[in-house]
Amino acid sequence: MPVVITCLNSASGWALCAEGFMLTNPLLITVGALIGSSGAVLTDDMCEAMNRNILDVILAPTPSGGGGSAEAKDYGEHTETSAPTLASRMVDAKRVVIVPGYGLAVAKAQYAVAEIAAALRSKGVEVLFGIHPVAGRMPGQLNVLLAEAGVPYDMVLEMDEVNDLVPDAEIALVIGASDTVNSDAEDDPQSAIAGMPVVQVWKAASVVVLKRSMGSVSYAGTDNPVFYRDNTDILLGDAKASLDTLRAEIAKLTE
Repeated sequence: MPVVITCLNSASGWALCAEGFMLTNPLLITVGALIGSSGAVLTDDMCEAMNRNILDVILAPTPSGGGGSAEAKDYGEHTETSAPTLASRMVDAKRVVIVPGYGLAVAKAQYAVAEIAAALRSKGVEVLFGIHPVAGRMPGQLNVLLAEAGVPYDMVLEMDEVNDLVPDAEIALVIGASDTVNSDAEDDPQSAIAGMPVVQVWKAASVVVLKRSMGSVSYAGTDNPVFYRDNTDILLGDAKASLDTLRAEIAKLTE
């Protein structure tokens, strides 16, 4: 979806540029060229983040022999946790990495997570946000939501930056993300997202995933083995409701 949006942005710019030539209007030519070229550059960045070329993304999003036709894998049972337990673990941690996805945007939970981050920082916990380049339904969506909620820019890191810091984190908190934190992208060459760079949350000491239900599938239609690892716990429920409860529990511990 982000690639489609940037492609359309680029096309609109080149159309405006062509209109400028037809009308002999230098302003339309200049503005159209700027929009078209910037959209093209952003499209290239999005494709690079997915380790795909533009034709693969638009015409054949699933690699040949990929996850679309593969048999469903049995990763075993998942383990669940509760908001009070998670709150206690987060307050006691030295570093917490939060990885938001489209689920956070849908639930409009950015304000709750911003307050949680602020409360943890007040107790000396280092809180970082890891943003995947194609997280959400349009480029930069999650960056904008976090900025809107008042999250300081120095806490929001890009994927390459945060991946270097995840191994030293006690908790990686995944909120409504799946494809962008799926280890199969690196481990399974037959996966639909094989080769796509991802946020390596599984390298943290523990992972907690906020997920509406275990039956839901990702945008790519694949399951995520990270959700079933021994160091992963699942907090089921609506992201907004779960984060509101978690915020209340953390407030009790940080007063």
